[in-house]
Amino acid sequence: MISCVAVDDEPLALDVLKDFISKTPLLESKGEFSDAFQAMDFLKKNQIDILFLDIQMPQLTGIQLLKSLPDPPLVIFTTAYSSYAVEGFNLDAIDFLLKPFAYERFLKAVNKASEYLNYRDKPTSIDNSTFIFIKSDYQIVKIGLDEILYIEGMDDYVKIFTNEKMLLSNMTMKDMLKKLPPQLFARVHRSFIVPLQRIESVRNKRIKIADKSIPVGDSYAEAFYKTLGEKG
Repeated sequence: MISCVAVDDEPLALDVLKDFISKTPLLESKGEFSDAFQAMDFLKKNQIDILFLDIQMPQLTGIQLLKSLPDPPLVIFTTAYSSYAVEGFNLDAIDFLLKPFAYERFLKAVNKASEYLNYRDKPTSIDNSTFIFIKSDYQIVKIGLDEILYIEGMDDYVKIFTNEKMLLSNMTMKDMLKKLPPQLFARVHRSFIVPLQRIESVRNKRIKIADKSIPVGDSYAEAFYKTLGEKG
């Protein structure tokens, strides 16, 4: 069971959340609050897994409430204002539900949160994982490791290219490497990380992956070719 709390100053919206939570077997409600200060007091004394949190509330906004918590839970923002999406994203919200939302959309957010909790709390090493989570497009996105073609860095952002799309995430290449199994991925240039299984050929310090030619940087060449030798 995943413990949760709902906070919304609108009685009707709170009733909707209460109903959706009650019909979701995965969830166990630990309380519903229309008063943000009462919710803040409860959350500082009790640990929960997911917080369904309205943003626009009188006296204390959902964002102010969340920032006041020393050890905040995973949060799913609920709001009628899409303009808050950017700030919610910056606070690591797992999802953002725009009112009025249907149960199907609510359940999708819960399932995403459940996957993330399992991923975060998994006792085994990331080396044994088949996917990672990254922040992109104002949400936390799950990416299968076998989907990745290559990763390109640009200042404090990375572009993750897959067969289907490109995802942009605000992180450094160093942070990106920490998420990836070292036996499956190699940094070959200050601006590129490649999955070893995707390499089609290497010639004259150029790696061919699909229709992309990726350079091998001088400072990365020795370690990269050694990795290929070990793999071969």
